[in-house]
Amino acid sequence: MSTADFDFAVHITDQMGWGLAKSDFEFMMELEPKGCFVLLEDSEKIGIATTVSFGKIAWFGNLIVNESRRGRGAGSQLVNHALEYLKTRNVETVGLYAYMERIPFYKRLGFKSGSDFIVMKGKAFPSPVSAGVRQAGKQDTEKIIDFDRSCFGASRKKMLEPILSDPDNLCQVGIEDEKIVGYSVAKVFRGMTELGPLVCEKGRIKTAINLLRATLNSLKGLEVSLFVPEKEDAILSMLIENDFSQTFKVERMFHGLPVAKDCVYMAESLERG
Repeated sequence: MSTADFDFAVHITDQMGWGLAKSDFEFMMELEPKGCFVLLEDSEKIGIATTVSFGKIAWFGNLIVNESRRGRGAGSQLVNHALEYLKTRNVETVGLYAYMERIPFYKRLGFKSGSDFIVMKGKAFPSPVSAGVRQAGKQDTEKIIDFDRSCFGASRKKMLEPILSDPDNLCQVGIEDEKIVGYSVAKVFRGMTELGPLVCEKGRIKTAINLLRATLNSLKGLEVSLFVPEKEDAILSMLIENDFSQTFKVERMFHGLPVAKDCVYMAESLERG
């Protein structure tokens, strides 16, 4: 993919109602300049795929083929090409979020099922926040990145640093004994918000909910989407009680050894893990 392909990428993803803009593909290309692909048939653009690598772990993001060209192996070709590229980056594990109807497709390509995530949407609401949470500052950036590495299993610095430094975004940290035990980020763009990542140490569900409440307080009624593991009952209940609703479900799958650490977490995005 090159910058000349961005119009096509936006157009083809609009067919699925994904709401992506050129800036989304610019960010993906900044993160992985050689890991975003366009599929051609007789010089006509018919599909795209995006990836991002974090050391030995990578994430497979957008995959879409023109409807008229589906069912002939185009999607498999894109996935396999992306996997071959990621091997050259010494990636050992590739994760993705699959729409439920696409799970059999990815299983045929060697991905194995993991856990389900629920995509929730609603309006930010005010609620009480307990002590132990504060707004993050510049001095926290490296500590957040190091903490995230301990839960994710690899450094996501190249993705987190620009997100954390964007003045439009909001970040909260959970602190105990002057140590970061969790953090949450809200990415604000085009009049709405995508909340994630949210990451906490194992067993700190109260900290996770406190971070979530603090972040939602700061968003003052904006539309919010977030990606919550189905197993996180307490988080889902709190959201549902405040009029958030489930829009759809995805399954996290892995190609290679699964790398899910035993932490409390919500996804950064469906495209980047």
